[in-house]
Amino acid sequence: MTNQNNSPVKNDYFLQSGFIFVPAKSTDISTVLGSCVSVCLYDKKRKAGGMNHFQLPFIDEKPKATARYGNVATFALINMLLDDGSKIKNLEAQIFGGAFNPKISVYNIGRENIKTVRNILTKKRIRIVSEDIGGEKGRKIVFNTHSGEVAVLKVDNLRKGDWYPYESDR
Repeated sequence: MTNQNNSPVKNDYFLQSGFIFVPAKSTDISTVLGSCVSVCLYDKKRKAGGMNHFQLPFIDEKPKATARYGNVATFALINMLLDDGSKIKNLEAQIFGGAFNPKISVYNIGRENIKTVRNILTKKRIRIVSEDIGGEKGRKIVFNTHSGEVAVLKVDNLRKGDWYPYESDR
């Protein structure tokens, strides 16, 4: 679908934790991350992409395997793009999130999330072209699936209004 000047018409989509989204048309996908990690995968030849948002690094129990886990969410995102016509050689990845706030937890789950996704992308030979990971700040990200561009806003506190549907305290 295009508009009058033949550029893609964009949709907006908020990606919740534990989900994966690969849209059929140009979309701005947004999400909010703390220790969670999102991978934005982009096919530079097809000008198409998708995103995951996972909470925990790894699960090996098949009955419990969901997109809440990095190994499941990342392999699923890759396979969804491949099933849609992408080739591994045309894919590039951007990684976001993985913050650690010692006031909230003594365990740095963000570091483990980052390690898991890096291992998978390396194993699949998908180049990481950009990352904004770690630290203590949360992030709001917006990924344009047509251009592959990502906007990152770092925040000290994730407020209730940062979540879609947005509320008045944004």
